[in-house]
This record gives sequence, C-alpha cells and structure tokens, in this order.
Amino acid sequence: MNSTTMNMEIYLQLTQFYQDYAAAVDAADWDSWIEMFADDCTYRIQSRENHERNLPMAALSLDGKGMLKDRIYGITETIFHDPYMQNHVIAAPRILGLSPDLIEAQANYAVFRTKNDGIAQVFNVGRYIDRIRQTADGLRIESRICVFDNDMILNSLIYPI
Repeated sequence: MNSTTMNMEIYLQLTQFYQDYAAAVDAADWDSWIEMFADDCTYRIQSRENHERNLPMAALSLDGKGMLKDRIYGITETIFHDPYMQNHVIAAPRILGLSPDLIEAQANYAVFRTKNDGIAQVFNVGRYIDRIRQTADGLRIESRICVFDNDMILNSLIYPI
C-alpha cells in the first residue's frame, strides 16, 4: 500500500471518528463519548481570544478520563438545568500533521441547541484543534481544544461541545 492510499485510509477513519463523536454527544451517549478519549487526555473549551493570546482561561478544562467521567456524573446526576438537545455539524477535518501513531487535525464545528419549548438556535461555533492517537483499539483523543468564536456562550455550558 502506498503512502497516498494509507493517508486516504487514515483520512476516512478520521472523518468517521469526527462523525461518531458528534453522534455520541448529540445522543447523550456519554459512555461512548468518554471512550473516544485516551486515559491521559486533555479536553478544553476556550474562547478564540484567550487561545490566540495564549491565555489559560477556559470555559471548561478537563485533564484525564477521570475528570471527563466526573463532568458526565455532574451532568446526569447533580446539575439542575433546563434540558436541551444539541446537534453538531462538523466540517471535513484537515490533517495538519501525521506520524505513525499520532494525527494532528482541525475541523470547524457548529452546535445548534433546541429546548423542548423553543426553536433551534446557534449555540456555539468554532474549531476543534486535536491530537488524536492511533491505538490498537482505534482512534483516541489525546488533546481536544474547542476554540469557540463567539465572545459569550448562551446561558451556561452544560454538555460537551
């Protein structure tokens, strides 16, 4: 298999991975969402301004699968909030770097939110900046930074982006 064929195969796997991610979050399939991450992962949701200025402030910052599990426990068991549904639209990813076991990629996203008694509205727009590890068990997110374009997030940020 030549490198072009191999790169196309990786690209198709990565594209499917991004769509599986969106499906898991949109369906609130939190077990599947957590399993998409490496054990020692980083997950951060940060404004474009803070990201570009290399400032550490983030709307949400989780390190390791344990913190992801804690967040999901909070969402499902302890946080009282007005429920809403999310729908992700993720653009085709761009591979920025590729090594035998690591993919560096970016993809634009838009998240629409719909409450039971309302209409759909744009909730969050931005890009994923990812480091994705190729493992024997499939692709796993080592680092995901969700850099959102809007200065403010509608209400509060409950579910992952």
